[in-house]
Amino acid sequence: MLNGLSRTRLIGAWCAAVMVIGAFSVVAGAAVNISNIELLLVAGLLPPTIMLLVWRGAPPETVAELLHSVNRPSKDTLP
Repeated sequence: MLNGLSRTRLIGAWCAAVMVIGAFSVVAGAAVNISNIELLLVAGLLPPTIMLLVWRGAPPETVAELLHSVNRPSKDTLP
């Protein structure tokens, strides 16, 4: 499901969702004070930051891919 989703797009969607929740809470009449603003900032910035630190790059090569690359003839050798 998340294979076609990039890291940047996922983080953008998360931040947009937190902003929408914050806007709905203000419209609904929630008190806007320092503690609520801090909570929204932590909820909005901490998960994407952790995701950026933990999310790895491309998966490592499998054994089959390694063996295939070793058994393939080199392009540098002349016939």
